Amino acid sequence: MTESRLQELRIDRGPSSRVQRRTRPWWVKWVVVLALVGLAAFLFRDKITQSLLPVVQVERVQQRSAATVAAATGASANGYIVARTRAALSADTPGRIVALDVTEGSVVKKGDVVARLYADEYAAALRRAEADLVAATSGIESAKAQVDASASQLDTLKANIEAAQAEVAQSKATSDWSKLSFDRAVRLLESGVGTADARDRAQRDLLDAQALQQGSAARLVAAEKSLAAGESQLIVARTGVPEAEARAASAAAARDLARATLDKTEVRAPFDGIVVLKDAEVGEVVSPNSQGGSNARGSVVTMVDFATLEVQAEVPETSIASVKIGGPARIYLDAYPDAPYAGRVDRVWPTANRTKATVEVRVAFEQRDDKLRPEMGVRVVFHADEAAAAAVEATILVPESAVRPRDGRSTIFVVEDGTARRRDVELGPARAKKVVVLKGIEPGDQIVVEGPADLQDGARVRVPAEPES
Repeated sequence: MTESRLQELRIDRGPSSRVQRRTRPWWVKWVVVLALVGLAAFLFRDKITQSLLPVVQVERVQQRSAATVAAATGASANGYIVARTRAALSADTPGRIVALDVTEGSVVKKGDVVARLYADEYAAALRRAEADLVAATSGIESAKAQVDASASQLDTLKANIEAAQAEVAQSKATSDWSKLSFDRAVRLLESGVGTADARDRAQRDLLDAQALQQGSAARLVAAEKSLAAGESQLIVARTGVPEAEARAASAAAARDLARATLDKTEVRAPFDGIVVLKDAEVGEVVSPNSQGGSNARGSVVTMVDFATLEVQAEVPETSIASVKIGGPARIYLDAYPDAPYAGRVDRVWPTANRTKATVEVRVAFEQRDDKLRPEMGVRVVFHADEAAAAAVEATILVPESAVRPRDGRSTIFVVEDGTARRRDVELGPARAKKVVVLKGIEPGDQIVVEGPADLQDGARVRVPAEPES
């Protein structure tokens, strides 16, 4: 029973079943294959289309700093801002600082007092010198008065001599007359006419006249001696005037020395400028001859004339041929690289630094502002002419391979949504396989740097995916 049922359940694989399978239509298999191919083409249609497009290499345009663009198109060198007029101020005499009237950044004018040293001793010395000068000046007046007095006395002495001479003449005349009277009286007495009394009176008068004559002669001699003494005194008085004047001049010089020494205790600005560094503080001792081992400071402050700021650049010897005195340059501050300053080559050092293989060049600013500070780092780019210097102020720098000449114009292809778009551009200087673009493209544009030579405007292109880093 069981075996009979198993026979009923067995599948018949006889000739009739094989015939039915062979009679299935042949085209069904191809329909299935084509359907599968169509489905695959639909699913991978984008990749297939992309594989057929021309491949281009692109680069995104970046806004470069003006310094980077300039360095790529001209001879350049690093340097620093320095001041042609700079001074470390110190006192001309040793001393202790008692007042410091400035700080970093203080603006001072020529002659302004920057610092003061202890000066009481010098001030006292000046007062004494001034008093000595007053005394010496008074001595001149006294000497001149002495000359005047001696001259006046000399006139009196001369008048006395004249009076004595007149008196001598008068006494001689009286003596001569008395002698004649006496002789006559003697003769009269001898002839018996005259009397002895008359002779005696005549003799007495003669003696008196002779005595007067001797006295007047003595007074004349005394007057002459007094005149000689007066003349000597006048000579001495006159000699005293230049001596007094010399003493006054010496006193004036001593006064000036004391004043100059006192002035040395005031440290003054030698020119208009700005204080950039304080080298000492109140209470410290400064000395102009301070050595390395001394405790005294050598200077009080350092000041700079900002009107003389310039650039000190070390130009490589290989680039020095591009630097000409008077030639234009652009100065880019490290702190403000996007705001170039116009400059001009002012001086080129006559010697080179063989250790660095550089030549020092000084570049003058054509305009200055309050951003400039001494010792700021800069980059200087030298140009052949002003036009070249102005051209590099653009901030777009692209590879030369991105520029394609078309229809007599310079063009660059920009990729937008997978499509190449032609842009006519205006170019600036080129150097080291880089070229400045002045107009035509903007930062952020994706430009073609490598691609088919026959690339056309509006063509679809494929940009290879960048490898993952």
